[in-house]
Amino acid sequence: MISFIQEFFFEFIRLFNEMSIYLMVGFFFAGLLHNFLKKESIVKYLGTNSKKSVFNAAFLGVPLPLCSCGVIPTGLSLYKHGASKGATNAFLISTPQTGVDSLLATYSLMGFPFAIFRAIAAFITGIFGGGITDSLTKEQKKEEIPCQETKQEVDTNFKDKVIGTFKFGFIEFLADISKWLIIGLVLAALISTILPDNFFGTLSSTPLLNMLLVLLASIPIYVCATGSVPIAAVLIMKGLTPGAAFVFLMAGPATNIATLVVLSKTIGKKATIIYLLSIVVGAISFGLIIDYLLPAEWFTFAMNHTGHIHKGVSSLQIISSIVFAILLIRVYILKCVHYFQQRKRAQKSYGDQCEYTIKGMGCNKCKIKVETNLQHINGVESVQVDLSTGKTVILGEHLSPKEIQDKITSLGYKID
Repeated sequence: MISFIQEFFFEFIRLFNEMSIYLMVGFFFAGLLHNFLKKESIVKYLGTNSKKSVFNAAFLGVPLPLCSCGVIPTGLSLYKHGASKGATNAFLISTPQTGVDSLLATYSLMGFPFAIFRAIAAFITGIFGGGITDSLTKEQKKEEIPCQETKQEVDTNFKDKVIGTFKFGFIEFLADISKWLIIGLVLAALISTILPDNFFGTLSSTPLLNMLLVLLASIPIYVCATGSVPIAAVLIMKGLTPGAAFVFLMAGPATNIATLVVLSKTIGKKATIIYLLSIVVGAISFGLIIDYLLPAEWFTFAMNHTGHIHKGVSSLQIISSIVFAILLIRVYILKCVHYFQQRKRAQKSYGDQCEYTIKGMGCNKCKIKVETNLQHINGVESVQVDLSTGKTVILGEHLSPKEIQDKITSLGYKID
């Protein structure tokens, strides 16, 4: 038992060391995109019903650091501002598969070919799904809602944007994916420790069977694009074909039950079916291309790189791992402080109370977004969101239920 714990611990630390420096760089670029990419520019290029908007939506989605639940409010906001169902679907398909942080993490554990192929697959499947959606669905002409810069956005100077870059990248976005990143690392370390080498080798003669099994497991569950990387890398080490591992990298982050339910109620069942089929067909197609058409040596980096513990760890890796660990600890300290602050506010006596069940939230970023926006409403003193159930309790004085409900729906969420 002691030897198992030691092996698990060393495997976890090794994976953490390998990814930390690339994740740090990825979070920095995520912050840059969030603070320097203007929202009105996004709507300008996506807010039209044309093939060009589908292309733009898929292209923009590749580097954006949004998970499959976090992308829903953004995509639906684009739809409300005039984007076609095709452009919306293209954005929803390509965005959760990748992100600047997950691409760098893929490069760190699985090599450059996997990383670049992942970006290409997200882009192509986005265009494919968006184009099919525009061709097969009919929608009424929507009144486009102009996306105007607020005074706050205009007045934001370069210094504030730089500060916002670090705040979003290393606090807000890290808080968003920290849970799933840690789960991914723990699962990868457990798989590496428990399963013998070439565990999946008995299925290696039938790569398609590998892919179908992985696909069935990937569609209903949630795993973020970054958290899926160490799991996929270790699965390859245990004998899973690179193509099947790619199916997991693609389908895992892009699909889950909650996302499919929300989409079916907003953009329609037909568009949702096209969304799902685009990911399924794309994942299997690109997996087969990797296993049958491309040079095998391009995708053996993960097998060779993760199969053995490195003899030495660079000083840069040690420093980045320590800094990243401190940032993770800080995130959870802030979560605890926020939790106790909310409890303290909730214990006070207020005149009004509103309760809602909000559908569409799936990550900490969604929770913070709802709490922050609702607390800005006049009269609201406390907002408590239970992420697992969606139950939201608003306390305050002279609350306006209509204003609260309008704010929730404007964020892209649904009230049950």
